Amino acid sequence: MGSPGDPISVMWENVPQLMNLFIAFILSGLIGLEREYRQKSAGLRTYSLVGLSAALFMLISKHGFDDVIASEKVILDPSRVAAQVVSGIGFIGAGVIFMRRNVVRGLTTAASVWLTAALGMAAGAGLVQLAIATTVAYFIIMFVFPLLTRNLPQAGRSATRMEISYRDGRGVLRLILVTCTRLRFIIDHVQINQNGHYEEHSEIARGQEDDFDDRLVTLSMQVKGKRPVSHLIAALTTIEGVQKVGTMDDTALD
Repeated sequence: MGSPGDPISVMWENVPQLMNLFIAFILSGLIGLEREYRQKSAGLRTYSLVGLSAALFMLISKHGFDDVIASEKVILDPSRVAAQVVSGIGFIGAGVIFMRRNVVRGLTTAASVWLTAALGMAAGAGLVQLAIATTVAYFIIMFVFPLLTRNLPQAGRSATRMEISYRDGRGVLRLILVTCTRLRFIIDHVQINQNGHYEEHSEIARGQEDDFDDRLVTLSMQVKGKRPVSHLIAALTTIEGVQKVGTMDDTALD
């Protein structure tokens, strides 16, 4: 294979490290494809970069200081680099978490970024079996767990009273009802606050609304569905003309 120090010898010595780096690249890319498929804020490129860089940090930590510790006068702790990766990846995770009107978004994306860094570190450390097992577990969590949770009893998701303030005369009410139907929420006890008091509107359930001037109207209704009400709140806040979305009972957001 050549004498020590030859480029060919060095290349063969680095093959295991290159394989670990390649495994981290493949596994993190698989997770990135799943996030890309779901059209999340962090996709294939982000996850591939996180997993690849985490593996590279681990490889540097394990093998990058061999020439320094060869003299047996300097002792290095490779786990210190791993600890810095764990804390440093938190900045990326925090960047994808945001809160809008009592609804937290991006927690799953942040957790998956953190997991991708962990499997990259495992692959870089040579723990290939753990990295592969973690990737398999990730896909079980993302694809199998939702099927299981749909069949769980929905004891904590009873009917919730909501209040929605919006600009009248813009067709906002119709969009609100369409959004509730699309997310499969049942609507009941619909009231509209006009002139300082609530009025029953049975025709609202059929999507009919009065064309008043551009004034602020408060819609009160009871919703019930299999999904958490936070999903509905998040969708309603994106409708143009909606000023405020809230619940009469804060515990319904849990």
